[in-house]
Amino acid sequence: MQHPALSSLVIAVVFLLALALVWWGVRSRAARRSDPHPGDNLDTVAGWPPQATRVLTSAERQAYDLVRSALPAHMVLAQVPLQRFLKVPTRNSYAEWLRRVGQLSVDLLVCDRHSQVIAAIEVQAGDEPPSGRALRRRDRLLKVLKAAEIPTHVWSGSKLPTVEAVREAIAPAPAPAEAVPPANPAAARSLPGRLVNSGAHTFAQIVREPPPDDTTELREPPPSTWFDDFDSAPAPLAGEPAKESKDRPAR
Repeated sequence: MQHPALSSLVIAVVFLLALALVWWGVRSRAARRSDPHPGDNLDTVAGWPPQATRVLTSAERQAYDLVRSALPAHMVLAQVPLQRFLKVPTRNSYAEWLRRVGQLSVDLLVCDRHSQVIAAIEVQAGDEPPSGRALRRRDRLLKVLKAAEIPTHVWSGSKLPTVEAVREAIAPAPAPAEAVPPANPAAARSLPGRLVNSGAHTFAQIVREPPPDDTTELREPPPSTWFDDFDSAPAPLAGEPAKESKDRPAR
């Protein structure tokens, strides 16, 4: 028969252990609430030792050289996040948009000499079918680029197009202007353009040329969309209408 004092001691020990577990749980929850990002207390360099690596894969480097050869007068940028060249409304949480697609990057971005985007290029590595995760990423990326009306080309790393095909697909040469002779050859002197002597007839060739560089309209890029430069509202819950922040400036 068990001694009554020993039974009381066991009960007391069990009670103290349960009380200690409850206290530890309450303290842990309080610590998580006061410090929702415990990694912020770590030193950036000491916690994550940096190491330089390559920006492009072998297939992407070949595609980059190909585009540079086909379009030498254009800017070709590599691995550009969507948030750097797309601007979206801020009626919903911008942080939520960043989490969904904003941090996805295009392999190559082709711009004119004023840094205006004219095309995006995605390069698939080899002939092997991409994984399910890669397909979902590419589908989201292509959907956003299509909504932004940016022409997008998907190339296979093992079957890259020729220089002529790249030039024709992205920046085809404009059709040459046709020379229209006037009904009265004497009126050629009053027409703009260059006088062209063709046998017995002299007429003015009307040449449509682009405006000078100083008159070209330049559009400013979208503002910086990194977290440090943007005050974003919290994401709305499912079924809850989005609320417009009154103190957040419209962009």
